[in-house]
Amino acid sequence: MTDDVAAARAAAEEKSAFSHAPVAPDATAAYGDHPDQVIDFYAPRGQGGPGGPAPVVLVLHGGAWRAPYDRRHISPFADFLARRGFAVASAEYRRGGDDDSVAGRWPDTFDDVAAALDALPALVREHVPQAHPRRTVLTGHSAGGHLALWAAARHVLPAGSPWRADSSAALRGVVALAPIADLAVADKLDVCGGAVRQLLGGDEHFAERQPYADPALLLPTGIATTLVQGRTDLDVPQVVAESYADAAAKAGEMVGVTLLEDVGHFPLIDPAADACAVVVEEIAQLAW
Repeated sequence: MTDDVAAARAAAEEKSAFSHAPVAPDATAAYGDHPDQVIDFYAPRGQGGPGGPAPVVLVLHGGAWRAPYDRRHISPFADFLARRGFAVASAEYRRGGDDDSVAGRWPDTFDDVAAALDALPALVREHVPQAHPRRTVLTGHSAGGHLALWAAARHVLPAGSPWRADSSAALRGVVALAPIADLAVADKLDVCGGAVRQLLGGDEHFAERQPYADPALLLPTGIATTLVQGRTDLDVPQVVAESYADAAAKAGEMVGVTLLEDVGHFPLIDPAADACAVVVEEIAQLAW
């Protein structure tokens, strides 16, 4: 496939993923005082599993940790999950500045994801009473995949980290979609136009902050983890996921990697794409 053909296909995939109208949640709850510290809840619709209380899927959206990309673009995916029997929590978090020039905020982005995860069980009990808050799967796309892997690894953060948890969260597992899973590799590849280095505060802070933020350095987690990756992804290339899986293996942990042929970056969250159904099945295997 020529570069022009690959780029045209990637553009068509992105257009399809963003063509769906945002889906309003059934409820929205705050987990902090900042306007971005909110979680949208989608009640389970339909029967997707063996019955009983619905598992919870915590969704962390992507967008290179940049402000223009918020949870609205992943709301059709959240609704897609809810229609297959999951209770869905789609968390917002603070991202970069008001324009597209800066990725993430240190430490705010990490503060928010940690706080959202800690607040989730109580908020689920209040807003989705038919759900089982201790049967939770984390998922996230792209930058959100990084945050999902990171959130599941808080119990192995370096001592003294403000985000360190005393024990692993009550998670059934993590399904990371085209995740920016290895910050060092992604930085070398200039994934998302330097977003990784910006997330950690630039050149002067990258090395000192990486041990606190890079999922590939926070292994093993002891939590079932699957990466779903399109082989033709031009935004977050396959090698990033493979590097994380290799790091896990070296740490004595097996991480599943599901590679999808002829799939790029965005079909994983596009309800119109076959790849999205594969994602749902991967989540279901851990949730029920």
